[in-house]
Amino acid sequence: MCSLVQKYNVPGPRYTSYPTVPFWDISTFSGKKWEETVKKSFHLSNSSTGISLYIHLPFCESMCTFCGCHKRITKRHDLELPYIKSVLKEWGLYRNLFDEKPIIKELHLGGGTPTFFTPENLKFLIEGILRIATKAEDAEFSFEGHPNNTTKEHLQALYDVGFRRVSFGVQDYNETVQKAINRIQPFENVKNVTEWSREIGYDSISHDIIFGLPHQKLEHVINTIEKTKELKPDRIAFYSYAHVPWLAGNGQRGYNDADLPAGEEKRTQYEVGKELLLEYGYHEIGMDHFALESDSLFKAMENGTLHRNFMGYTSSNTHLMVGLGASSISDSWYGFAQNVKNVEEYQNLVANDIIPLYRGHILTEEDQIIRRHILNLMCQFQTSWSVFKLHLPQLDSILDRLKELERDGIVVITEGNLRITEKGRPFVRNVCMAFDLPLQDKSPNTKLFSMTV
Repeated sequence: MCSLVQKYNVPGPRYTSYPTVPFWDISTFSGKKWEETVKKSFHLSNSSTGISLYIHLPFCESMCTFCGCHKRITKRHDLELPYIKSVLKEWGLYRNLFDEKPIIKELHLGGGTPTFFTPENLKFLIEGILRIATKAEDAEFSFEGHPNNTTKEHLQALYDVGFRRVSFGVQDYNETVQKAINRIQPFENVKNVTEWSREIGYDSISHDIIFGLPHQKLEHVINTIEKTKELKPDRIAFYSYAHVPWLAGNGQRGYNDADLPAGEEKRTQYEVGKELLLEYGYHEIGMDHFALESDSLFKAMENGTLHRNFMGYTSSNTHLMVGLGASSISDSWYGFAQNVKNVEEYQNLVANDIIPLYRGHILTEEDQIIRRHILNLMCQFQTSWSVFKLHLPQLDSILDRLKELERDGIVVITEGNLRITEKGRPFVRNVCMAFDLPLQDKSPNTKLFSMTV
């Protein structure tokens, strides 16, 4: 395994979209084309699957140096309500595109720090969203909570408006690691919010654990997972730290590359951590995710409805995901669009009745086929081109790129089919890269992605 880690530890996308953001063709994108794809997707799917909403709440009181998300560091809580009103107005602009009342199947609050906002303001936001929409009977509403500032009042207020799933960022319980990433949070804080969530009635509680952090050792990962076992969250995101200090505004500059675990050490952290999670009753779901059998994510994997988009893995597959808020990304299946990143610019555009788009991509037929293959690989660890609609003219060159992975036992290729082996699962991103035509064609010299291992 160590030799494979050395061989395949290269920069690569995480494939929350295809094409990935750096390869979007902005020359063929326009606001008008985007709105057309939104209306098309909504018309085809709203009544059958409903739609998804992602709402970006960008404010944080302090900078976590492991974070690569778009955020605004501030202690000004007077910014909350004006921002929420802008989000609600943006939602109204999208609502005007629809010819019937939207049915919301999924809604996720991300950040930033959603629990930066008061319980009252969060409730006001959700009630405003639902005022012009219908909540699906089997809807999944989720949010990201910071263990240090999530209160019982936050949990209760969001539960009252339909939330049943919450994710808490744990990262690592070692104090040295916590200091390096500027995220000091005692185990007791995580224990409190987890137990409060259960008491209130949340049926899916998730913990995020990161390996490969600065100054992190194998024993730190083991200790974090052992402590996590005590709390038994329903799902766990156990993923690799993405070191991308060249991206503006992410704050990953408080330590050097030498402070990070080397590739082999990092992969050992993953392998040992994975073994522990499996031993404790969790099942591997797609890439870097684990869930108990009782959780909806496991059930989605079992029944073939597991999906992946900019929210990560989800248990239902909606065609349309509308992203609201500064820097949010939307997915209509036929296209992607990202909002402007600056909060003030976002609010100004919305105030002038303009959907605040920054860039996007309209998918070609070829894009849609490759996207399906990559989704199959990311969600099911296998794909097939035996049916005509999933066949590609470039298939021979794709298979050529997969030969080395086949020799290394990472994939098994049969007539019309590809399966990632158990040994190959840590390298699923590398397998997807063989299908990624823009990545192969352009062979970028600049730093775009984190390492795959």
